[in-house]
Amino acid sequence: MKNNAPMVLFGESILPGENKTINVEIARLHTTTKLNIPIIVRRSKIDGPVVLFSAGIHGDEINGVEIVRQIISKKINRPTRGTIICIPIINIYGFVNKSREFPDGRDLNRVFPGSKKGSLASRFAFHITNQVLPLIDYAVDFHAGGASRFNAPQIRITENNPELKILADVFDAPFTLYSKNINGSFRNTSEKANVKMLLFEGGKSLDINDPVANEGVKGVKRLLHYLNMLDPKHIVEKADFPSIYIKNSVWLRAKQSGLLHDYNMITKFVTKGTILAIITDPFGKFEQKVKAPHDGFVINANHSPIVYEGDAIYHISKNIDDNAND
Repeated sequence: MKNNAPMVLFGESILPGENKTINVEIARLHTTTKLNIPIIVRRSKIDGPVVLFSAGIHGDEINGVEIVRQIISKKINRPTRGTIICIPIINIYGFVNKSREFPDGRDLNRVFPGSKKGSLASRFAFHITNQVLPLIDYAVDFHAGGASRFNAPQIRITENNPELKILADVFDAPFTLYSKNINGSFRNTSEKANVKMLLFEGGKSLDINDPVANEGVKGVKRLLHYLNMLDPKHIVEKADFPSIYIKNSVWLRAKQSGLLHDYNMITKFVTKGTILAIITDPFGKFEQKVKAPHDGFVINANHSPIVYEGDAIYHISKNIDDNAND
């Protein structure tokens, strides 16, 4: 986009040097109450990339919402060149209901690129795909673990994508997972639109975790600094250690139903046989140790106090990419 050309988003023009909040209404509540999705746009007078920071595709993943909120409140979204677009809550309907899904029961992150005349979720995906993505060069979409499963702060990218690998190195989250795109996902549609998107995972649903949010905000500042868009007044903090790249990982599932007593091994490297938790019954008859099946980092832990046999309780790395940071 040429610097003097207006940026048009949902029918509204944003000129160079202009800041605007666009309130998008897709559908009202069943009470006929209006429900707007605020899109915060800040455009520099100097030409440059267009970057999107989005969260809340799943309405109960509040930790991502908090990260984008901080980006705005700390004025990190004021670019020295180019444009920064922030959508703190994409699925405002699920956010109001504290629910992952849209009111139609669909997962918004499985219906992209959407349909103009489809379900409510599909219609919204259609508008994001056709109104927002054509403007974007780079994006970070923030997520959290579903239900009570707590994700260690991590970036997810597809393997064998050198451009995304460079951006993941720059973001420098504690972990980077090679993860295939899922059909119908925002990330998959973004890649097809030639948008370089990083997917951030951290924390769990219906929860705000300050350390995870801090990792997200610090990564955003590193990324904007790399793109020469960050105001110099913001301090860019170096990560404590280079991101650990994980090629493969496995889920450890509960062998019995009962009460889960987690030993707080999230983010830690554990050796085979390390006790990660115990599962007990409520009546004091048994205690079953949950042991690490192999050496690896614990990148997800189930924080639910009650589990059933077969429930996923830990996500553990299996293969580390030792050459990732060479």
